[in-house]
Amino acid sequence: MRETIVKYSEAVYDLAMDIGRKLCQSMGLDMDLFKGWPCQFRINKYNFTPGSVGSSGVQIHTDSGFLTILQDDDCVGGLEVMDEKSGEFVSVDPLPGSILVNFGDVAKVWSNGRFCNVRHRVQCKEAAVRISIAFFVLGPKEAAIEAPPELVEKEESRLFVPFTFEDYRKLRLSTGLRAGEALALLRRST
Repeated sequence: MRETIVKYSEAVYDLAMDIGRKLCQSMGLDMDLFKGWPCQFRINKYNFTPGSVGSSGVQIHTDSGFLTILQDDDCVGGLEVMDEKSGEFVSVDPLPGSILVNFGDVAKVWSNGRFCNVRHRVQCKEAAVRISIAFFVLGPKEAAIEAPPELVEKEESRLFVPFTFEDYRKLRLSTGLRAGEALALLRRST
C-alpha cells in the first residue's frame, strides 16, 4: 500500500502545482504560486453506524490553507457545501472517478476576496464506512500571506493585513473560529 500511496500523493502534488500555475495565468500573473509551500495529505475514514445517521461526521468549517483537492468516497455521500447567499447546505453527491477542488481561507486573502473560502461539512447519511482522501496546499512556510499588487485595484487596498500561515493556524485554534470567521479578525478597517 505504501508504494500506491506515494505514487498517488506525487500525482496529486503535481496536479496541485499545475492548478496553481493555471490560476496565476488566468489572473495575468507570472509566478509559481505554490513553490515551496507545505502540503498535507490525509486519508479520512468514517465508521458510520445506524445510530449515527443524521449526525455530523465533520462540523462546519473552511479549510485554513489555500487549496484542497479531495477524492471523495464514490459510494457513500455526506459532503455538503454551504450556499453563501441562502446559508443552506447543498449535498455534493458522489461522482465516481472525479475529484473536488475547493479554496480555503488563504486563497480568499491571497486573491483579495476574489476566491471564496467554501464552508462545508460531512453528514452521516447512511450506516456505512466512508473514506475520503484530501490533499491540502497550506500556505507559504515563512512569508506573509497577502494579495499580490496586481490583484489590488487602485481604488481599494488589501482587504486583510499580512500574516503567516502558522500565525493564522494558531489564531483559528485559540479562538475556535474554524468556519472562516477568523479572517474577520485580520480584515483591514475601511
